[in-house]
Amino acid sequence: MTRSVFLLAVLVAAAGLPSIAPAQDATEKALEVYRQMLRDDPWSNPGNLDVDRGEQLWKTPRGPKNVSLERCDLGKGPGKVEGAFAELPRYFADADRVMDVETRILWCMVSLQGFSHAELVAKPHPGGGQPVKELGAIATYVAHQSSGMKFAAPLAHPKEKEAAALGEALFVRRSGPFDFACATCHADQGRRIRLQPLPFLSQPAEARKVVGEWPGYRVSTSHVMTLQHRLYDCFWQMRMPQLELGSEASVALVSYLVRQAAGGDVAAPGLKR
Repeated sequence: MTRSVFLLAVLVAAAGLPSIAPAQDATEKALEVYRQMLRDDPWSNPGNLDVDRGEQLWKTPRGPKNVSLERCDLGKGPGKVEGAFAELPRYFADADRVMDVETRILWCMVSLQGFSHAELVAKPHPGGGQPVKELGAIATYVAHQSSGMKFAAPLAHPKEKEAAALGEALFVRRSGPFDFACATCHADQGRRIRLQPLPFLSQPAEARKVVGEWPGYRVSTSHVMTLQHRLYDCFWQMRMPQLELGSEASVALVSYLVRQAAGGDVAAPGLKR
């Protein structure tokens, strides 16, 4: 329960009025019925349109070098997509760094296709009602090819361990003008923003339920949102400095979340509020 909801509940109780908890529970149950209806009919998920779009972008020769991404190695060999997302982030020797799916695709678009890194990271995420950018669509396609598999990122290389440890440190570190951390919202049971429950990501059992649903189609903004976009948006809400796609901090946070979700199902694209 958030502080504002807690204070409101105290005031309601003091006034002798009915608790708001039953209304919250009823709303959440109704939302879950809606989500389950969409899960039962996979074709109702608009995110599947971006899976198809991403596949075309992956296979089509593009960029200044006019080549496709079928030479891109996501960790299982050039062009091999199935199961790759379930084993990311991981260390790539050719880049000498740990990369998640979006960072690796970004690297391939620059090194193989000749796109400008600066242009790709300048405005990498869509606004409300706008379709996910091309890089995000490709990431959605790649993630979908691991749907039904378990998260099994190796996180055994020294740099992989270092990235996950940095991600954990960033997750709990309070900073910025509001003195917030990721843990402010996601390190306790039963927290909410308005009527939206917040996942308890510090608890592996909870992380396994939700991390594999990113990228996910977000109904409230009418587009697919990738995990890098979700982190970017959280930093913005905390009034933190802008989180650049593919930065060391962003990859570290993804590494920590995937470590928490190890063994959980990949179910991308998911469906979000």
